[in-house]
Amino acid sequence: MTLAAPVVLFAFNRPDTTARVFAAIREARPSRLFLVCDGPRADRAGEAERCAEVRRVLDGVDWPCTVERDFSEANLGCRRRISSGIAWVFSRVEEAIFLEDDTLPDASFFPYCDALLAKYRDDERVLMISGFTLLDHGDADGSSYWFSAHPRIWGWASWRAAWQGYDVNMRDWPEAFTRTDGWQQRTRAERDAWGPFFDSVKIGTIDTWDAQVTLHAWRTARLTAIPRANLVTNIGFGGGTNTAEYSLPQPTPVPMALPLKHPADVRAARALDAAWMVVQHGEPVSPLRQALRRAAHRARGWLRGT
Repeated sequence: MTLAAPVVLFAFNRPDTTARVFAAIREARPSRLFLVCDGPRADRAGEAERCAEVRRVLDGVDWPCTVERDFSEANLGCRRRISSGIAWVFSRVEEAIFLEDDTLPDASFFPYCDALLAKYRDDERVLMISGFTLLDHGDADGSSYWFSAHPRIWGWASWRAAWQGYDVNMRDWPEAFTRTDGWQQRTRAERDAWGPFFDSVKIGTIDTWDAQVTLHAWRTARLTAIPRANLVTNIGFGGGTNTAEYSLPQPTPVPMALPLKHPADVRAARALDAAWMVVQHGEPVSPLRQALRRAAHRARGWLRGT
């Protein structure tokens, strides 16, 4: 099967994981490939050499393919490098499949994304297609995928038109956004989990670009297609920018059966989103327990004299 959509690979300083993801791309043989690399940090010993090794790995395109490169010599960081790389790609093509150097896809991830990019290209209800899921579950009709209000960026695909309005600087958080339906329609569990995360990203405590994708999805009421079974493994835990001390239970990838069986409606599967929240964030905390936690926090501050 010929892959119609171009593929994008983001890489930085991990030649081992980059080589594994690059090998999967080589098997898919896209006709157009975008390579986006960040530069080394001056204060990290050996990082310049690792970044150079990564770029040597990416020189290994040995199939008929148009290759475009956006390599930064300076270190931009996760937030600026990935967001600017996405903007660069969408300045050149209308749609693409995106992988990072630690998101290892099953071979069926590529035709799955290809098919859904074509199917939902002009559907303004859909923001993106994800290859990752924490749940081994689909709709009762046996469809190949379902729709979520939560974007997932461990292997994904999207369109230039859907990306319009993405704001890496989160200028409407929290003042303007928290007054919108996009926030008010979220469950208490979602607001409790995501609000502090958005705060940390906005002030720069967490260097990332993906919280902004969730804000964009909720602002525009767009959905993400999620596969019934997992198609992508994150192989970067313990060494990634935001996964050094973080992990999730990742279901073993299961090849996607083709042709795809499409769900009857483009609608968020709220029960599955709630189940995902429990797996990722734990059971929701009751309002009473939240009040007790705040009281305990204030008491600790008083005892310390703060």
